[in-house]
Amino acid sequence: MQFSVKTGNPSQLSTPCLVVGIFEDKTLPELTSSLDITGKHFISKVIAAGDLEGKIGQVLLLQRQEGIKAQRILLVGCGKEKDLDAKKFANILRNTFKSLQTYNLAEAVICLADIAIKKIQVKRKAELLARTFVSLQYRYTTTKSSSPKQTPFAKVSILLTDSKERTQAAAGLQSGQAIGNGMNLARELGNLPANICTPTYLGNQAKKLGTKNKSLNVQVLTEAQMRKLGMHSLLSVGNGSAEPSVLIIMKYQGADAAQQPNVIVGKGITFDTGGISLKPGAGMDEMKFDMCGAASVLGTMAALCELQPKINVIGVIASAENMPGGKATKPGDIVTSMSKQTIEILNTDAEGRLVLCDALTYVERFKPKTVVDIATLTGACITALGSVVSGLLSNDDQLAETLYQCGLDSLDPVWRLPLWEEYQEQLKSNFADIANIGGPKAGTITAACFLARFTKKYKWAHLDIAGTAWLQGGEKGATGRPVPLLMEYLLNN
Repeated sequence: MQFSVKTGNPSQLSTPCLVVGIFEDKTLPELTSSLDITGKHFISKVIAAGDLEGKIGQVLLLQRQEGIKAQRILLVGCGKEKDLDAKKFANILRNTFKSLQTYNLAEAVICLADIAIKKIQVKRKAELLARTFVSLQYRYTTTKSSSPKQTPFAKVSILLTDSKERTQAAAGLQSGQAIGNGMNLARELGNLPANICTPTYLGNQAKKLGTKNKSLNVQVLTEAQMRKLGMHSLLSVGNGSAEPSVLIIMKYQGADAAQQPNVIVGKGITFDTGGISLKPGAGMDEMKFDMCGAASVLGTMAALCELQPKINVIGVIASAENMPGGKATKPGDIVTSMSKQTIEILNTDAEGRLVLCDALTYVERFKPKTVVDIATLTGACITALGSVVSGLLSNDDQLAETLYQCGLDSLDPVWRLPLWEEYQEQLKSNFADIANIGGPKAGTITAACFLARFTKKYKWAHLDIAGTAWLQGGEKGATGRPVPLLMEYLLNN
């Protein structure tokens, strides 16, 4: 999909489709009004006839109008002007895309950037447009023998009233496209079945990304290398599987090597049976999504490679397959982590924290500015927050506040939960330094408290994406979250 910026009179643009907005109070944005005047008030007549009320979700396609060069004009309802915000604007963009696809159109000029929206400027509008269109174009077809044919969008332009905004709009389109592509990569990896997307497969995908981008250096540690490092907690998770575990390190260098990197760490359990603490059979197929944290790291690193910002970022993925077997870790086993802390494994289905803790110790060597881990860690997070926001816990208030605001700005929200010392009591063990579960209460918090034991040397935040990483039901599939949040944070930081 190609994105571009145009300026000028909308009536003089030769395009298969011109998209313009109308408000619910029957007023018209500037570009729509200009078009209406040129076309002898054809839009006003449509509104007066009651054919379109202007509510969000309403659309109406009109064929060529006198005095206007566009072949078609798509009127898009934008709701009440005074209530319009970024979230509603994104909804308008989704409706626009779906309508254009319904009419089998491959090109369009979007005249929505002139609409005033609370707290966002043209760059953000353009970014949301590109990200929305790119992400909505994604379809999973990899393991299907056939799929419905759709006309792919070839060209999408955004029309501006002020030529001085061209540079900002172009930058927004570029970043939005990269973020959308990153989301789609994360979704594709999440949607792949576990017999294809193994830890080794994730490592190979990272290597391919590194081969294509000189700014990205990739290293994949084997089980033997991790054993030498003392990463016995991570290795314990894959003991029952025929698939070898890996630690993937991706170093993106866009700035001077002396600049401290921001580090993102993803949980990459490519399938989670629960191990010896076997999960119920119903819905277990969705445990292929237990590597969505890892997928979001790969998607974010791909987006960075596309944009080439002048920052340093290191992406780390701790990947294993959690299976029962003769060599599988058992409840009651005790392992020694890379940090030398011993862990009593009371439940083998609390495996994500076991791979993450060694990865979080490993990244100390990079002297990071900040570390953010991303994991489908606890069902308790779904119970607490549902599928709207991701859970956020942190050992640093400023980092937590920054991530919270980035979540709001990127429409990929998070909500902070407490990480208080009192919850650490639930992780006491009679036989090791720490237990890997804290009982039935406050499961999301105690999981983060476990990780906090391994993050004392840097500023750290934990994102629990168990409720937001994938959808269920008729739209089952990975969402690509929190790639938008991570990109917002890294680009602003």
